[in-house]
Amino acid sequence: MAASCSVQVPRVLHFQLIDGMQLQINVSGCSNKRNARVEFQLKNCTRTWILHWGFLYLGNRNWYIPSGEDSSGAKTYKQGALQTPFVKNGDIYVVTIELRDPKIHAIEFLLKDGSQDRWLLKLNHGNFRVEVPEYDASNPLPCIPKELIDRKAYLIWESRGRPQSSPEQQKKDYADALTELQNQLRKGMSLNELQSSYMNARTKMKAQDDVQPSRPVTPSSYLRRHDVEKWLQRQSKGPNETKAGHSSLALMDLVEKSAGGNNVVSKQNYIVGIYEIVVLSKVLSGDYHIFVALNVRGTAILHWGVSKSSAGEWLAPPSDMLPEKSKMFVGACQTYFTEKTVGGRPFQKRNFVGIQFVIWCGGSWIKNNGGNFFVALQRVLPIRKVNGYSNGIVKWLLDEISQREKEAERSLMHRFNIAMELTERCKAGGELGLVGILVWMRLMRCRHLTWNKNYNVKPREISEAQDRFSNLLQRIYLNQPNDREIVRLILSFVGRGGQGDVGQRIRDEILMVQRNNDCKGGMMEEWHQKLHNNSSPDDVVICEALLNYLRAGFKLDVYWKTLHAHGLTKEKLASYDRPIVSEPCFRMGAKEGLIRDLTMYLKTLKAVHSGVELESAIDSCLASSLNNQGFATADRVNVYGGLSLKLQDCLNFVKTHIGDERIGPLMEKLLESRIEIRPLLLTPHRLAKELLFLDLALASAVRTTMERGLKDLNFANPPEIMFFISLVLESLCLSTVKNEDLIYCTKDWYRASESHKSGDAQWALQTKAILDRLQIILSDRAVDLQIKIQPSAEYLGKLLGIGKTTIDTFSEELIRAGSAAVLSMLITRFDPVLRKVISPVEVSGFVSSVNELITVQNKVYRKPTIIIATRVTGEEEIPDGVVAVLTSDTPDVLSHVSIRARNSKACVLRIAYQNLKYASPHALIKILSGISSQRKDVRDLADLLTRILMNCFSLTCSDIGDSILPLSSLVPSISRRVTLRRKIFCGRYALSLKEFTTETVGAKSCNIKFLRGRVPSWIRIPMSVAIPFGAFETVLSLDVNKDISTKIMFLRKLVNGGDVSKIQEIKGAILQMSVPVSLTTELTSKMKSSRMPLPDKGGDDQWNRAWQAIKKVWASKWNERAYISCKKAKLNHEDLRMAVLIQEVICGDYAFVIHTKNPLSGDTSEIYAEIVKGLGETLVGAYPGRAMSFIVKKNNLKSPIVTCYASKKIGLYCKPTIIFRSDSNGEDLEGYAGAGLYDSVLMDEEESMVLDYSNDPMMVNKAFQTSILSKVAEAGKIIETLYGCPQDIEGVVKDGMIYVVQARPQV
Repeated sequence: MAASCSVQVPRVLHFQLIDGMQLQINVSGCSNKRNARVEFQLKNCTRTWILHWGFLYLGNRNWYIPSGEDSSGAKTYKQGALQTPFVKNGDIYVVTIELRDPKIHAIEFLLKDGSQDRWLLKLNHGNFRVEVPEYDASNPLPCIPKELIDRKAYLIWESRGRPQSSPEQQKKDYADALTELQNQLRKGMSLNELQSSYMNARTKMKAQDDVQPSRPVTPSSYLRRHDVEKWLQRQSKGPNETKAGHSSLALMDLVEKSAGGNNVVSKQNYIVGIYEIVVLSKVLSGDYHIFVALNVRGTAILHWGVSKSSAGEWLAPPSDMLPEKSKMFVGACQTYFTEKTVGGRPFQKRNFVGIQFVIWCGGSWIKNNGGNFFVALQRVLPIRKVNGYSNGIVKWLLDEISQREKEAERSLMHRFNIAMELTERCKAGGELGLVGILVWMRLMRCRHLTWNKNYNVKPREISEAQDRFSNLLQRIYLNQPNDREIVRLILSFVGRGGQGDVGQRIRDEILMVQRNNDCKGGMMEEWHQKLHNNSSPDDVVICEALLNYLRAGFKLDVYWKTLHAHGLTKEKLASYDRPIVSEPCFRMGAKEGLIRDLTMYLKTLKAVHSGVELESAIDSCLASSLNNQGFATADRVNVYGGLSLKLQDCLNFVKTHIGDERIGPLMEKLLESRIEIRPLLLTPHRLAKELLFLDLALASAVRTTMERGLKDLNFANPPEIMFFISLVLESLCLSTVKNEDLIYCTKDWYRASESHKSGDAQWALQTKAILDRLQIILSDRAVDLQIKIQPSAEYLGKLLGIGKTTIDTFSEELIRAGSAAVLSMLITRFDPVLRKVISPVEVSGFVSSVNELITVQNKVYRKPTIIIATRVTGEEEIPDGVVAVLTSDTPDVLSHVSIRARNSKACVLRIAYQNLKYASPHALIKILSGISSQRKDVRDLADLLTRILMNCFSLTCSDIGDSILPLSSLVPSISRRVTLRRKIFCGRYALSLKEFTTETVGAKSCNIKFLRGRVPSWIRIPMSVAIPFGAFETVLSLDVNKDISTKIMFLRKLVNGGDVSKIQEIKGAILQMSVPVSLTTELTSKMKSSRMPLPDKGGDDQWNRAWQAIKKVWASKWNERAYISCKKAKLNHEDLRMAVLIQEVICGDYAFVIHTKNPLSGDTSEIYAEIVKGLGETLVGAYPGRAMSFIVKKNNLKSPIVTCYASKKIGLYCKPTIIFRSDSNGEDLEGYAGAGLYDSVLMDEEESMVLDYSNDPMMVNKAFQTSILSKVAEAGKIIETLYGCPQDIEGVVKDGMIYVVQARPQV
């Protein structure tokens, strides 16, 4: 059956040539069967002619010379073609070519007059072309099941953007699907392979009646879910655990014990097949010692040499530095491994760059991904502080970059060669070395550094240098998982490059463009000379500018506009070593030919210089895939031509639809492509580098496509917005190394998307909690990158003389260029929609208008103030006293001002001008800014403000008139009559629960004693003992602590004299105190009698940890916040005494805090509580995010109402252990809230875990949630009844049981 969507290849071709000559070409056989035969016949020929030819692969315009073809008499012509003379056969001249390569798609050729040395071209100055049939159309094909055709037809419809289709179009899709499947069968795929490759496609054509062409996506696409946990990447612990495979710590431990663990500079692990190799470097007295270990028994030989000037150099080592059992061997040293011992000899300050080695074992060489192992000898020396940043830099690297910049600016070849050498040397030294390379490459790419200066270099040489450098980066990406994000950033500023004729084509093809279009002078010749002298990424821009100029009808302003948009001015063009000073000028008839040829030439330029340009990245992968011959037949179910059919379909869809206005289907295919590529990036692959560049290009396209489509999104339609947020979030997960928190947010986001109910406040609360958590994650990532990158940027920028503005915004620009930025924009615009669903926000304050928020950021407002600001950049502080900021700007959730606002519980809200009468938000702000502060004006403004604020922000705004609402009304006042009564030591170091009194322990301990035995049995109170008041002072007064006591007394005088900085030294001194045996003995006795677990399972080490924890509680009396708080309350800090409440830790599922009087509203009939996963420290401590909160009426405990869902990303967990709680006499005093000022310390360190809420029953199981929250509230009500006043209660939920660990009066 003839293919309806393809043209059958002609079997006979005829061409009428000059002087009456005729050319007939007969084609037989097919490439699929490797029996293609092409016969050229010249008729009416009187002279000797030569066939000048080469063959083409599908999707590639470049000629290839056949290998192993039957081409007798053929001679190679300039390594780019073959020349075969025609042989006379009767009245005609004949050349016959037989083709055995199944990938050959066509033959291109020219005819050359051998006697007159002239070329015979086809019309339009092009080559002759003969396409080779892929298959024999006469072969019978198996019957294809209708279900399989339906699946393929669906994919065809989907690839066209899911349009509304008529019955006729559906029939055409079906016919096209049948034809494509038949073509694949003819290519050699079996029917079973076809069925398997389309197994995951949906089986039925979706009804398309309800598809809305005006919307970016169809409703059916909103609900989508991937198994994102497969993408989970946890960062390895430690800077050296970044090698291929899974390392066994046993070998590393053996090497460290043998070599000694001190003065270690670096540790490297390699897994090569069954072999594990450990390399440890030490520095002793300035000399390097290298230790190499291998996990095998039997004979193994280290074959090694030294590198003196560069990492790629291999020299024989000096004889006086050879280890034992070594011998010299033709430019190298061979050293025999010895069993269970390792050794090394110093490199004696010889200034070597490093050593290279391979290992001979088991009859074969052990290599590092086909290359040598390299151990750098340049020590990584971070500096502690650079321009205000506390994080380190790799100083030697940045200094050397600066020193070698003069050499690097000669050409891009020099720069990439130096970059490769330095990267080899620093790659094993941790992430900061690669950060230095990143900073340098970005400064280069942004043209802050010179690309070429007085040096001629061939494009092929630049391309090969790029290729070597990018290959190294790809290997680092594979072998050092922790560094992948930095490597991705570096690669985004480095082109792919290539070996062989990849770079050479830049020179050759520009000549063809000039020759074909008769444009050998003027600007084109100047550009030609520049390309021959030193090609660079600027050439991509120049080619694009020429194409835009031609397409616009030879308009020079379009040409210059394109150049200027990329920073190329007349001065820049004239500054090249081969300057371009002319403007383009072509004849009108050359337009179409130039557009065609320059379009193809642009692909050649991008293949070398533009690593993350999407079209060239796709073409590179697809072309390389088609050239693949090495895959096994068994793999063809999932892989055909090197890449899966699904990936190829996705990539072809992306190429076709990259400019679509309806971005939904395109975004889905971009993500599906990335998902298909991901597993290929994590294992060695023939197309590893091409796939990595493709993934970078796809990630960039996700961002740019989303930015382009923002204007068309309907933010009032939550399913649509949630769909796009999920796409961008998935893309961010795929690009991020430490992505556990993002993965869990994505799972939670799927759940929220699937449970959407319009107008449901509980759904909005859950969804907003996920957005809040994402805000925290994005903010933390931005800060982390800033801290990691900015010091190197500032240090290197200063050395290289880069402008201050460029350096100051260096990290910020990097952050804004990623997927996180567009996700931030989506969150910023969606958040107000959720706020309106949840509830109005009530804000009371005086209105003040400013032009720029930054001008008042340091001002202190004495009255609660709502600021209306024309300009909010995102970098400002929220002024003291401000309760809300209204602006027409859109501060990003990553911005400083948004974070400050959340921390200070102020609102930063954007005026949604589409909901107002006014033409723009700036016009509104101008009106408000012009209103004076007179009383009448304020009255006239009340109605306007109320309407505006209610409509725009879900705010309640009221005219508070002349009344004064001072800030003191928002902050609890401190009574001046509060006093501390100094407690006296009772003479015992430990007390049991029944011995607790108000004279010996604080309110925490006494309250536990009060509750025990009074609460119902379902409320559990943990057993407790205590170290009483005065124990600290008594231990300090012992002779063994005499010196420490003297030191503390001296420091106390300094602190009381005003030198608060000495507080830290007091805390440090307390931690040095020695414990009396009697304290340990008494504490052990009381804990045993109370049936509490003893800290003796680990011997003395456990008791030492317990003792340290007790001292930390005592030392917390001397923390700056508590000390200043006492002073402000006019309390005598010397009268403060610290008891220690000791309890067994309940390792619960949740921790909670209850306020039996709602602290937000003051409603005594209502309980307010907060709950978190894990230990309660994340609830009461300064951990980012919100806890789950709820309110419930005391007369209806079975109906709790959740007011906020959890957004904390970290939970704390621990093994069964003991906690030592501060219990001072300065807590819970009437008029002074001292609780929370002092520390409680776990004996064993807790473990932090990234939280996954997607399957948490508290979030997803309404019945479970109601049951637990009701129990918590009931426990609070019972305890309040026992005390007769509102209570602040802390507790734990474990296996559905309620544990109360402390209670105090609510202050």
